[in-house]
Amino acid sequence: MDTDDGFEEFYRTTRHRVVTVLYALGGDLAEAQDAAQEAYVRAWQRWDRISGYGDPEAWVRTVGYRLLVNRWRKIRNGLTAYRRHGPDPAVAPPSENTVALVSALRRLPAEQRQAIVLHHLADLSIAEIAAQTDAPTGTVKARLARGRRTLADLLDTTLPEEVRNA
Repeated sequence: MDTDDGFEEFYRTTRHRVVTVLYALGGDLAEAQDAAQEAYVRAWQRWDRISGYGDPEAWVRTVGYRLLVNRWRKIRNGLTAYRRHGPDPAVAPPSENTVALVSALRRLPAEQRQAIVLHHLADLSIAEIAAQTDAPTGTVKARLARGRRTLADLLDTTLPEEVRNA
């Protein structure tokens, strides 16, 4: 789309007024700036038609105001739903085992941690992990074996025989 047809000049000369009006109407500068930006994007997309209007700035202000109103509606509806359903039920704190596991996982090298998490938490096969991480299957197996051994040491646990020999 060619912006040499007056849009840049229109934007430059009107943006401050539009944001000021939207700020005064909405009371939140960041929301006013967001709404104005979206309104100008829409105007730019339709500039060949809007440039022929008697007052293109009024069109941008109207679109910006409608965007603000839609945001207010979303917020109001969200509050209504919150009041109707109440807050989410409280979530119990993580167990000591979970905290220890997460702490140990953080100490693993990133590649080993990724392999362990994808295999044991996301239930991906070695081939799927290899495809997702763009690593050979042998490398994934090695990362899993090293990661398991390191986790066992960090968590002070004994690995089963089949895992120790992996």
